[in-house]
Amino acid sequence: MKWLKVCYLSGTLLMYLSFAMVVPLLWALWDQGNDRAAFLISILATLAIGRLLMYLGESPDELSIRESFAFVTIAWLAAALFSALPFFISGAIPGFIDAYFEAMSGLTTTGASILNEIETLPSGILFWRSMTHWLGGMGIIVLFIAVFPRLGISAGHMLQAESPGPISQRIAPRIAQTAKILWVIYIVISLAQTAMLLFYGFSFFDALTHTFGTVATGGFSTRNESIAAFGSPGVEWVFVIFMVIAGGNFALYYHMFFGRISALWKNSEVRLYLLITVLATVAVIFNVRDLYPSWGESIRNAAFQVTSILTTTGYTTVDYDAWPVFSRTVLFLLMFLGGCGGSTAGSIKQIRILVVIKYLVREIKKTVSPHAVIPLRIGNHVIPTSTVNSIVAFVGLYLAIFIASSMYLTFLGYDMITSLSAVAATQGNIGPGLGAVGPATSYSTLDNGAKILLSALMLVGRLEIYTVIAFLVPEFGLQLPVSIKKSARY
Repeated sequence: MKWLKVCYLSGTLLMYLSFAMVVPLLWALWDQGNDRAAFLISILATLAIGRLLMYLGESPDELSIRESFAFVTIAWLAAALFSALPFFISGAIPGFIDAYFEAMSGLTTTGASILNEIETLPSGILFWRSMTHWLGGMGIIVLFIAVFPRLGISAGHMLQAESPGPISQRIAPRIAQTAKILWVIYIVISLAQTAMLLFYGFSFFDALTHTFGTVATGGFSTRNESIAAFGSPGVEWVFVIFMVIAGGNFALYYHMFFGRISALWKNSEVRLYLLITVLATVAVIFNVRDLYPSWGESIRNAAFQVTSILTTTGYTTVDYDAWPVFSRTVLFLLMFLGGCGGSTAGSIKQIRILVVIKYLVREIKKTVSPHAVIPLRIGNHVIPTSTVNSIVAFVGLYLAIFIASSMYLTFLGYDMITSLSAVAATQGNIGPGLGAVGPATSYSTLDNGAKILLSALMLVGRLEIYTVIAFLVPEFGLQLPVSIKKSARY
């Protein structure tokens, strides 16, 4: 592996990150906050290290698959490291492990926070905290490819390594064009939600920061009580709508724009996604009905929390940890599903759930007719056996990591509910869990060992396991990309 290429690209990415920090710096200057110096120092440090890495590295024309995977993993680790600087230097988050946890949570759109008093923080810090969601939602590498397109086929490897879920198909002939189109769609949806929130009386600051958290399915809010602080049913429904949109496949939105609206409803994954949303919402509505004075309030709270957890956004309007056991169980199970492939949502993704369901049905049928040839179809596509095996292996590996990590937290002394939900919420990039990490609390009570583990799970969940494993285990990485490339077609 030629590390000089990875070094150069990592330096270039840090240069872009330093430019992104200028936006919250301008906000801090406008607001005359005490975080101005922290942003200036962070920008200069990130810029200097980035330039040094570029000087020491070698400008690449092409990267191998392993080099692409290495760059993506290192880039995310470095981006979180330098994104944590404003939190740490400003004193908003005194401990660096806590600052790194918050930055990783932001970039991976997890929304798990160690902060308890959010509203006391300077506006620049709050803006940067939410902006990390927006940068990481579509992908820092996708943005990198859009503005640094000359990598050719290497860009495809990097996009494949970072993409938040299997992509149904390439939107444009060139990877750089695909990256630009995805970001345009992302920006258009962001502008639409910002406009809606301004219409409902949000300040420009609150509208923009909460849009960052919604469209990226992140969940960081500028208020201690999250969306409940605004006390507006209309606003809550706006969030529900845009969370559902953010959990959908962005490639399908591109086709809808050109009049192929039927492509959305004909998509099997989208139908499963909407069906699960409706069924889970109805189940919770009837279970929490006695907790609220009206059906309208029960429906709104159930719809909001189901959508928020399923899309891995993590915004809250109520303390769902106080709901009956059945509703909490429904929300916990939703943590493993996520949105559609090609969305900004985390977790396993609906497309993989759909493939696993069809795989199980096929295996049951084959027990009755062992010699029957039963192709596995998604819509009109027959999925190759290698792709099915890859997806089933991914789900198995995802659950294995969940079990092992949960056992480790219980070994550290945390109760079972806290351990299970903390791992599910960070590995699935959701944010709040249950128990000691529920919606009314934060992750601040966990010790540093737990925070380091959960930070790693956020990255593993965001890069969908294989990318990180291919980087850490070279022998596995030599064969891994083939299965990933095939599964990315669906």
